[in-house]
Amino acid sequence: MQSIQANNYFVHFNQNAYEALNKHLRDTKYSNLFIIVDNDTNEYCLPKFLPLLETDLNIEIIEFEAGEANKNIETCIQIWNVLTELGADRKSLVINLGGGVVTDLGGFVASTFKRGVDFINIPTTLLSMVDASVGGKTGVDLGNLKNQIGVINVPQMVLIDTQYLETLPQSEMRSGLAEMLKHGLIYDAAYWKQFLDLNAIDYTFLDELIYRSVEIKNEIVIQDPTEKNIRKALNFGHTLGHAIEGYFLESETKTTLLHGEAIAIGMILESYISWHKNLISAEEYAEIKTAIKSIYDDVNIEENDIDPILELLIHDKKNEYGLIQFALIEGIGKIKINQSVENKLILDAFQDYKS
Repeated sequence: MQSIQANNYFVHFNQNAYEALNKHLRDTKYSNLFIIVDNDTNEYCLPKFLPLLETDLNIEIIEFEAGEANKNIETCIQIWNVLTELGADRKSLVINLGGGVVTDLGGFVASTFKRGVDFINIPTTLLSMVDASVGGKTGVDLGNLKNQIGVINVPQMVLIDTQYLETLPQSEMRSGLAEMLKHGLIYDAAYWKQFLDLNAIDYTFLDELIYRSVEIKNEIVIQDPTEKNIRKALNFGHTLGHAIEGYFLESETKTTLLHGEAIAIGMILESYISWHKNLISAEEYAEIKTAIKSIYDDVNIEENDIDPILELLIHDKKNEYGLIQFALIEGIGKIKINQSVENKLILDAFQDYKS
């Protein structure tokens, strides 16, 4: 597969990725190399990666506990301290090997350590391949508020090797699929239709689907790297989805949702809102709701859950001038950004989701 040119870096695929990485290591005089992993990728992915690495640099592995609950500033402080103790300097290279939590957090750690050291993302989950590792967003959560602390800073490169997906449970594959569905809904109606025809996630052409998803996100990000305009399209499903994800993460009575599971709910809710704002037809909404619900189990959202979920919207980082901003679809494959939505319509969307 041909590499994709992003903003000042490339996304490389499969075997070409390792050739590009090893050439970069030969051509760049790094002082040492740090690989950030979580305990899952340390066990399942690092043994696949290390034999493909060609370097004489001293390599240190830094591991933290897997899970969104550990994507916080406390974990960053621990890693900054480890980097310091192990002699990291401005000429060090950080490789983030893992899912979205690893690439988000590892990118932020590298971007802020000694005012910034080079980093490379190697996503190992479907979600991180098509979303988290591409686009330059790095950061961590602030309590149950998603991605409140961070910077936009691009990696030296992103390496996508779909062999890592063999290590994933189906739940993680479905989580990543949500972002791919989103890319079709906001940008490419033909891409969305491919998922309707392929039946769940047993795909023969997974590499090609991932490639197109990365292309879509990259085409949007290149137009608007710092999210002032069209990049806000990527927030479809995320305004309510992030609030739901954060609430379920912190609640002692709820089972934590994977990112894609929460975004799937968010896309149904925000599609309902799009319909009632006359941006899509009733038939289009029915198609979206049916397709998403055929892939993801219904999540029990009770009446007393809705108010605390809505309270989290106040802190959404996409808000401007105190107003909650939605990106809504305007027909399948198109988007309308900076949309305000009255509370009653949001409440109606929750009621419809439960029906």
